[in-house]
Amino acid sequence: MNQDLDYAEMLEIPVSTVTVTKKKSFFKRRQKAAEPAPDELKELVVDSVNERVGAYVSAEDVSDPPKKSVFRGISFKKDKESMILIGETVAVCAIALGIFLTNIFMPNSAINGLITSVVNPQTQASEPSYNELTLSPVVSANAEADVEISESGVLSFTAACSVYPICDGTVSKISESDGVYTVEISHTSSFSSVITGLTTVYGEEGAEVMATLPFAYTDGELPVSVSLYNGGELLDCYTLADEVPVWKS
Repeated sequence: MNQDLDYAEMLEIPVSTVTVTKKKSFFKRRQKAAEPAPDELKELVVDSVNERVGAYVSAEDVSDPPKKSVFRGISFKKDKESMILIGETVAVCAIALGIFLTNIFMPNSAINGLITSVVNPQTQASEPSYNELTLSPVVSANAEADVEISESGVLSFTAACSVYPICDGTVSKISESDGVYTVEISHTSSFSSVITGLTTVYGEEGAEVMATLPFAYTDGELPVSVSLYNGGELLDCYTLADEVPVWKS
């Protein structure tokens, strides 16, 4: 009994049951009426052992502490990251929509110019300004055509002759109505010319043109007009010097 009790004390484990074996006495004696029954004896032994072991067991609550919800913190963190991601996505979409609407309704705005310079800085850096380009006559010097310029800056003439671009460029658009052609030529990303009243066009859209080579012909039945634009705005900052267009100083 004492050995079992010491072992329990070392383990600091309360005893919940014990087996009691009652040895028969060598001399048969009459059982006393007050002698406890075996079951009662078990309970007494268990209580005694637990009282002695209780001195060695800490009174601290050894029940499992409440577990912190790790997943709850992770879920909150994920929710916060999701909200940030959604906010960034909405902001990007709003910026993209603003740029799209600006391109449609305000193609010449400062923000469009800034975006274009950021997206394609080499093109912007290498392109000259429209007034740095040298303008050329729109008709040959041998053509019998009197070229005039209006107050708004539109060149016009009526004669049967070949028609030349006002400077080098690329044919960006050709339209036709009742056999009369209108051609738009891009000289830079923002500077362009529009020629109307043409009878025949030699090239096609995307073709490169040079100021020294004719790109169209007019039979002289209708007037031909040449308008210059920069960023969609009609230019009137040039004049004629012996039928040669030059920029105003």
